[in-house]
Amino acid sequence: MWMITGIVATASFIALIEVPPLLKAKLKRELWLFSVLLVLGTGLSIAKSLQFPIPNPLDLLFIIFKPFSDLLFSFLK
Repeated sequence: MWMITGIVATASFIALIEVPPLLKAKLKRELWLFSVLLVLGTGLSIAKSLQFPIPNPLDLLFIIFKPFSDLLFSFLK
């Protein structure tokens, strides 16, 4: 519980520092992207602190390129 509170407090502190300059400069696209990435990072951090299994992004690349690799190696045999 304390871990989640710390993560949310840190994310709030980061938003408190970063959002006002973005609003002042009227950078809507950057503010939207910052918000999405901050929420995504906060959510993943909370999931990791609760010990949920988070898949490795490289596993997706392995799944995509494994058939091409097998095909290439079959030609080289």
